Amino acid sequence: MTALPKRQQNRILRERRILDAALVVFSQKGFVSASMDDIAAEAGLTKPTLYQYFPSKDELFTAMMTEERDHMLESFEYPSASGMVAELYAFSWHYADVVLRPDMLNLARLIIGEAQRLPDVGRAYQASGPDRVLAGMIAYLERQRAAGRLVFDDAELAAEDLWGLILSAPRNRALHIPDAVPDRGTIERYIRNGLRVFLRAYSTAPEKDLAALSSLTPPPATATE
Repeated sequence: MTALPKRQQNRILRERRILDAALVVFSQKGFVSASMDDIAAEAGLTKPTLYQYFPSKDELFTAMMTEERDHMLESFEYPSASGMVAELYAFSWHYADVVLRPDMLNLARLIIGEAQRLPDVGRAYQASGPDRVLAGMIAYLERQRAAGRLVFDDAELAAEDLWGLILSAPRNRALHIPDAVPDRGTIERYIRNGLRVFLRAYSTAPEKDLAALSSLTPPPATATE
């Protein structure tokens, strides 16, 4: 594999710094109060340099949310030889690992607080985050239906069912009670139960898929957990 030119490597690293800094600032201040000056300072860059990468706060926010979406959808975008059940299980954990992070929970709380006064902020968050994740889920489920592994009439409703079953209750609790973030045992309990219900409802071979689910084990905790 040919190594990237040094200039391109530096650009990628600098963009990474900017996106990391943006998440820190947006999760602390919300969208409205965060400024490009704040983000440039957090990234250790000048404001003109920041604008070379992202011409506006809106574009930077969208890029930041898109990156989180891409992480959640990794298991759907890059299928494994282990099959559909393993991919659904991996997605569930990717989703949990993102949305239950303290910074992402705090960002969601701040956006909810701003949305009543500034509906466009809520719309931007919904469009760049949850709606894009949902679209990726729908596309994946439709591929599984086409392959004869799932059966449903409405892909959007099936995706919403999957989303709600695996984690909605503990995430809602963590949103409203900051010190109620579930431990990994609790997350596993909800994910596994949610997938059982989903597979019983939509799988064309539920007994086989439930057996496959029972053989899976949770991924190791990340260094930040």
